Amino acid sequence: FPPPQAILEVYTDDLPKLATSVLASVKLQLGGYAIGAALGFLTGVAVGTSRTVGYWVHPVLRLIGPLPATAWLPIAFFTFPSSWSASTFLIALATGFPVTVLTWSGVASVSSAYYDVARTLGAKPSFLVLKVAIPAALPHVFVGLFMGLGASFAVLVIAEMIGVKAGLGWYLQWAQGLAAYANMYAALIVMSLLCSGAITLLFAVRDRLLVWQKGTVKW
Repeated sequence: FPPPQAILEVYTDDLPKLATSVLASVKLQLGGYAIGAALGFLTGVAVGTSRTVGYWVHPVLRLIGPLPATAWLPIAFFTFPSSWSASTFLIALATGFPVTVLTWSGVASVSSAYYDVARTLGAKPSFLVLKVAIPAALPHVFVGLFMGLGASFAVLVIAEMIGVKAGLGWYLQWAQGLAAYANMYAALIVMSLLCSGAITLLFAVRDRLLVWQKGTVKW
């Protein structure tokens, strides 16, 4: 365990390399998480509102979903043209499954009375989805987003340890290979701050959209 001053020296002496790794990780994380969250949300809504979509998608979810995203590492790095696109796919996969399942669960658990009242007032099918199903399912959606965020960070570190030239995962492996433990702990602290900041930001968005639940869960 290095002394605290050795860790602080990393932020001054090795700042360019560390900053490059942080920027690379943030870009990779944001891209993969955004793709996975968007596709997972749309798939969950489609499965929850359409029996036909559920008939075809549900078996695929049961087959692919339980597999850890890291188990797809060999296939991803063989199939995709670059390590960046392969890592983005793995992060999106880790994010998309919990978002899909929780969104689907939220839409399926909406009371049928809400739909009956809306239809009585002349609501169209698109209104039932956009104004009834999705708002009522938002608490479940955010649970899936939180779960996907944690899973995506875990996959990010592992994916960056293979085939990339920058990123916090690459930086950790580089520091470990040189026995530069001060650099390793400095990178871990930065990673912890990034993950905590992302969760805080997601909580802020959740409190803004779910005003009636503000303060029930705190971070």
